[in-house]
Amino acid sequence: MKNRKKIFLLSFTLFLLSFCTIALGAEKDAAQVNAVKFGLLTLLPPLIAIVLAFVTKNVVISLFLGILVGCVILQFNGTSNIFYALIHGFLDMTQRMLNSIADPWNAGIVLQVLAIGGLISLVSKMGGAKAVAEALSKKAKTPKSAQMISWLLGILVFFDDYANSLIVGPIMRPIADKLKVSREKLAFVIDATAAPIAGLAIISTWIGLEVGLIKDGFSQQLGQDVNGFGIFLNTIPYRFYNILILAFVVITALSSREFGPMLKAERATRVRSKKADKENVVIDTDLEPVEGIKLSVWNAIIPIGTLIIAALVGFYYSGYKTILAGKDASLIALVNNSPASFAAIRECFGQADASIVLFQAALIATIVAIIMAFFKKIFSVSKAVEVWIEGMKPLVITGVILILAWSLSSVIKELGTAKFLVSILSDSVPQFLLPSIIFIFGSVISFATGTAYGTMGILMPLAIPLAFAISPDMGYVTVSISAVLTGAIFGDHCSPISDTTILSSMGAGCHHIDHVKTQIWYALFVAAVTIIFGYIPAGLGLPIYIILPVAIAALTGLTYLIGKPVEGNE
Repeated sequence: MKNRKKIFLLSFTLFLLSFCTIALGAEKDAAQVNAVKFGLLTLLPPLIAIVLAFVTKNVVISLFLGILVGCVILQFNGTSNIFYALIHGFLDMTQRMLNSIADPWNAGIVLQVLAIGGLISLVSKMGGAKAVAEALSKKAKTPKSAQMISWLLGILVFFDDYANSLIVGPIMRPIADKLKVSREKLAFVIDATAAPIAGLAIISTWIGLEVGLIKDGFSQQLGQDVNGFGIFLNTIPYRFYNILILAFVVITALSSREFGPMLKAERATRVRSKKADKENVVIDTDLEPVEGIKLSVWNAIIPIGTLIIAALVGFYYSGYKTILAGKDASLIALVNNSPASFAAIRECFGQADASIVLFQAALIATIVAIIMAFFKKIFSVSKAVEVWIEGMKPLVITGVILILAWSLSSVIKELGTAKFLVSILSDSVPQFLLPSIIFIFGSVISFATGTAYGTMGILMPLAIPLAFAISPDMGYVTVSISAVLTGAIFGDHCSPISDTTILSSMGAGCHHIDHVKTQIWYALFVAAVTIIFGYIPAGLGLPIYIILPVAIAALTGLTYLIGKPVEGNE
């Protein structure tokens, strides 16, 4: 009898434990369960959004329908009632939109976009943007130099990809228009120097995520305690896509050779600009200053400089507070004992909340601009606030697109789209091909989901143990890690639902789908060179001092071979 009671109690306890385990793991494994359950259907939402975006050229409608389809699919859980699925799918969609804007990170991004847009409007009406444009135009006298200056500014704003897109575009837009560089090409230059340079920089808002994922991949998957930052540094020479896309901008700018839709866009801009010159038509008037004021570059340098300095200080302070509030004793000791050291600055930048910091920096810069406008008698405080708000209005659509993109991302995550892609693409491959496969895999996931961060988080825990199992050589594992990081950026670079792609379009004043259509061919071209001349040779064990020069030479030669002079005839 006692034994029966013991058996019963043991069985009941095991049952409770198993039930609790299932309950606790349900949310965690929901994506995996849905990936198995829905299979190919998990690809429908991103496919619908992406295809319709190209066909209709209306991103809002495309994203809306993609989210709705995904939410409806999720409602088919033991029911075949289409009306039930539609109604509850619509309700789920609206809730996801609310959740997206309620997230502090997302809200910070929307607010920073609006605030920086208002700041740029202030700077423009104060004559700062035009003064800078005229000053730079003395240096930038040709389309080549205009593109090179845009590229250089993009490199200088290395610390954050969002800041890059929002700062470089409005400054360079009037110069690009004056020197007959298409908005599509300007948007490409901005996008090509946003995430690629932020992902490479050793002090940026990306560094914390990248180093953290590397360290966790070794500790959680292999049980090894490694120097995550040291491995990150070793991946930099193997970040072929990042390096080559930066080089490609320089190659096309200096050679004046383009191909594909970008060639058509550049030639069309040259023709339109020539007609405008003959007819004395102003190409772009949205940055025109108030009539009668004296132009001064300081009306731009001081507010924009304040934005950058406040952002850098804010990144440090935000990360500093996060570290002190955490439980990592070594990091706390580092920032307390050596707060101004390179290591402390790097760690603080990595832990910073970039979205909130940039919003705060934009507000500080706005206050500085309003004070300047008042004391210089350009306009009153109330008029300055009105100008600031007017500058936000064109960016409301950008906020809507971002909210929809985040909502679609949440649907894709819950459906298990990434998990499904992993399951069908992660078969065993030859050793020399693994880095290339990882790169392609990361590209597909990032393109479909529109997020480089999410793709890195999904792939890193899989790539590190897989590479180590195939070859424990640390150099080989390092190459595979770099393929995760660059593949995620390449896919994000191409995706029409990526926030950086959206912001680059907005910053350049370019139609979003036109930017995507012209950029994707360039990104695919560089990606092909990345695989053939980068990751395959690296997988075969060739030294980097041979691979990288050969890859850049191949990129240059192929650009001259495929590209055609912009000034040539059709």
